[in-house]
Amino acid sequence: MLKELPPKTCSIDRLITRLEDVQLVIQGKKIASRRNGRYADPGEIMELDGKKFEVVKVYQQSLGELTDQDAQAEGFSTVDSYKEYILTLHPKMPWLPQMKVWVHEFRPIT
Repeated sequence: MLKELPPKTCSIDRLITRLEDVQLVIQGKKIASRRNGRYADPGEIMELDGKKFEVVKVYQQSLGELTDQDAQAEGFSTVDSYKEYILTLHPKMPWLPQMKVWVHEFRPIT
C-alpha cells in the first residue's frame, strides 16, 4: 500500500527556477530535484521553456543517503560537487547527514 504524501509546501512552478538548472533539465542531464519541501505530486506536469516534464516519483531521503548516482540525476558528477553547489546557493545551511529532503523525479513528455 502506498503511503499518502503530506500536503505540498510549494507549487510545481517553483521546483526548477535557476536558468542553469532549467538548461540541465532541457538537455536531459537533470532528472531529479531535491528540496526542503514538497513541490509536486506524482503525475503533475512541469513546463520549462515550452517543454513538458512529468513528475514520476516523490519521496523523502536523508542527505547522508545520497549517492553519486543521485548527484548525477541532479546534473552533477559526484555527491561532493552537488553538495558544493547547494551550499553555494544556501551558505548558511548546514549539511547534516540526517537532514531529510524531498526528492522529485521527472521525465520529459514527448
